[in-house]
Amino acid sequence: MGGHASISSLVIVILTAFFIPILLNKFKIRFLPVVVAEIIAGIIIGKSGFDIVHAGTWLDILSVLGFIFLMFLSGLEIDFSVFAPSSEKKKLANGKTEPNRLAVSTIIFTLIFVISFALSMVFVWTGFTDNAFFMTLIISTISLGVVVPTLKEEELSKTGIGQIILLIAVIADLVTMILLAVFVSLQSGDSGQMWLLLILFGAGIVLYFIGKYMRHHTFLETLSKGTVQIDTRAVFTLIIVLVGVSESVGAENILGAFLAGVLVSLLSPNQHMVHKLDSFGYGFLIPIFFVMVGVELDLVSVLKDPKVLILIPLLLLGLLISKFVPILVLRKWYDWKTVLASGFLLTSTLSLVIAAAKIGERIKVIDSRTSSALILTAVISCIITPVFFKKLLPRKKIENAKERLAIIGANQFTLPVSKELDSGRYEKKVYHTRQEEKDPKQLESFEIIELEDYSADTLKNSGAFDSDILIVATGEDGVNESIAHEASNYGIKRVITRIEDPLKREELGNKNIEVYSAFFSSQVLLKMMIENPSVASFLSHNDNSLYEISVKNMDYHKTALRNFPHFGDAIIVRIFRGKDSLVPHGDTEILFGDKLIVTGSREHIKELKRVLR
Repeated sequence: MGGHASISSLVIVILTAFFIPILLNKFKIRFLPVVVAEIIAGIIIGKSGFDIVHAGTWLDILSVLGFIFLMFLSGLEIDFSVFAPSSEKKKLANGKTEPNRLAVSTIIFTLIFVISFALSMVFVWTGFTDNAFFMTLIISTISLGVVVPTLKEEELSKTGIGQIILLIAVIADLVTMILLAVFVSLQSGDSGQMWLLLILFGAGIVLYFIGKYMRHHTFLETLSKGTVQIDTRAVFTLIIVLVGVSESVGAENILGAFLAGVLVSLLSPNQHMVHKLDSFGYGFLIPIFFVMVGVELDLVSVLKDPKVLILIPLLLLGLLISKFVPILVLRKWYDWKTVLASGFLLTSTLSLVIAAAKIGERIKVIDSRTSSALILTAVISCIITPVFFKKLLPRKKIENAKERLAIIGANQFTLPVSKELDSGRYEKKVYHTRQEEKDPKQLESFEIIELEDYSADTLKNSGAFDSDILIVATGEDGVNESIAHEASNYGIKRVITRIEDPLKREELGNKNIEVYSAFFSSQVLLKMMIENPSVASFLSHNDNSLYEISVKNMDYHKTALRNFPHFGDAIIVRIFRGKDSLVPHGDTEILFGDKLIVTGSREHIKELKRVLR
């Protein structure tokens, strides 16, 4: 009977996780993060509500796996490219020079941690907790899972203020997770166990170099397809190995999972694999964990204890103070509304608070009622802070983020293209080696930056690698291939290179480097003009070109094409989702992040771009 009850509870949890996003979309409840809705649903069906779900073997195992995978994805969310220093100082809309992002982010987090410790001492002094360091970790955490999607939705990821907010959240995530592991080791009473953490980090470093060496082997690309899916197997092996090592040295399993995510992020995985991991995690395991968090919350005992009940608003106030005071540092460069909006977004916290609360309850640092109060506070922060962030954010005053485009090699192909590209969308720079015979007027007209050579160090020092899109178009395949490899390893989002050798084109294409050939392109166009003149005319006619538009407006997420607004003669001819290419029809749903290939008059295409962005 116990097994039957366990399966019944699992079915209810799975059904709850399935219907929550459907209901949120149906009733257009966009301010509420899905994970928060899952916790609230868990409260309703759990011990604090109808009490129809009870923990059992199945739910315990899947919930723990969901917790581990959540920590893995938290590590994977960390984009280490944000730590790369910018080679130039940009001017803000108010005329001030942008601050050093890494330096100001480090200063702000240091202040957050110091103020969090001071507030924790107040909580100890007033008798709400016995452990100041544990409460410091709780107050200083920031939820990357809320910060990252909110910045993307508001198109702030590439702006100066967006990068500063992201850096603060990343530093907070890394520091608090490591300190949580240290805290658990200290609480165990065995000081020698601290040194065992070095074994875990040593194993991580070894696995990183193995992964970096293996990822360049072309045979792995072949094994990544079909039923083998070696890349996905490698990721899950990495998670289990590091979780196993973590538990063996007496650390928490979530530290091993988090470290696995960090290592995968450092190895710059292709976005298709990241999408698969996200789909598996947030589509199956993680919703079970969050629903079970709600199921196990004991609101009755929390509401009966006045002391714990008072702790919730006080802790929420502490979260706000710990973020708002340090963020005032940004007032030197940004207006009040931008600074206050940033403070609200940084107050959001969820995953690490839940992790710390669960661990703290297990090692007897806090009781179950305090644990429930901490989780409830985290849930409340995730509901209210993104709403205030969006309300306060002065959209017109935030600098418009242009994609940074660097072209290496000035020739008859690249120079005309650099002039034709939309200046409102791209910040363009052309780099070329210094040549005595070069016409000075041409250098000035096309704004060509002269280099001594095309070595990786020269390109990095010149700022060419501080770009979102890098086009490598010198006249030599060997130079182009070398630069493309360096740029890809450096972490540039898109690398496009000119390669005429067919074998090299295929090899680079397998490494997520986009390749084109001037000779091959001319052949294709000539053949098309002979066999399909109408198609060739359509593609080459300026008024009927194909355009790519990214869906960045959450209002159209999961909108069927038959319900999509009409934009004159603008027609969607293809939808790219990761590596999948979809032929659109009436029932096809547009998802956030899709790339739409559209055609039509420029006026209507421009309007479609404005709406979707």
